[in-house]
Amino acid sequence: MKFSWARAGTWLIAFIVGAVYGLAGTIAHSFPLGWLPLGLILSLLGCAAMLAAVRLLTADRWAALAAGMGMMIATLVFSGRGPGGSVIVPDSVLGQVWTIVIPILVLLVVAWPALPPRPADVSLEAN
Repeated sequence: MKFSWARAGTWLIAFIVGAVYGLAGTIAHSFPLGWLPLGLILSLLGCAAMLAAVRLLTADRWAALAAGMGMMIATLVFSGRGPGGSVIVPDSVLGQVWTIVIPILVLLVVAWPALPPRPADVSLEAN
């Protein structure tokens, strides 16, 4: 496949959008609602939906991989100890699940087989 500036732009935008979703999920994943880890559930659902949307709308594994890399890099960057000593992703079960499941989601979406093309719609025949 030949190089295209449009594809490179798509990859860059997918990376940025993935980084935004990864940052939002990294911040929100630790929010509980009673016993329910609501922040983790919503963060994982949002990231999975965004990855699937990028893969389905662009029909490009590389765009989905760029979005996933943005998520994983944002998680990595914001998981460390900040300059003031604060930690966004604590060493807890929720933090470990968030850190492990994001790369698994990326792997699943990128490695999913391509869907076969849909047949032409023949129901639009003139009567």
